[in-house]
Amino acid sequence: MFLKKVDGPRAVTLPDGSIMTRADLPPENTRRWVASRKAAVVRGVLYGLIPQTEALKKYGLSDEEFRSWVAAVADHGEEALKTTQLKKFRDT
Repeated sequence: MFLKKVDGPRAVTLPDGSIMTRADLPPENTRRWVASRKAAVVRGVLYGLIPQTEALKKYGLSDEEFRSWVAAVADHGEEALKTTQLKKFRDT
């Protein structure tokens, strides 16, 4: 078995004790961003699995879009990433 050379860690341990690997990140060609995929990218960046610049480039995200995901998770938890919940968590 051969492992592809990657910069950075192959896996990180999250605060809840679970292990997140690069295989847990969404596919590079993701076009439909559901809350679980957004959360996986945010967790991967915040816990050092993938650098933010690499995530932005890999998934074609803008810096503003990614920062809005991080802010939503920080303020209201992963539930705020759901499109149907935008109105509920929107700043007034």
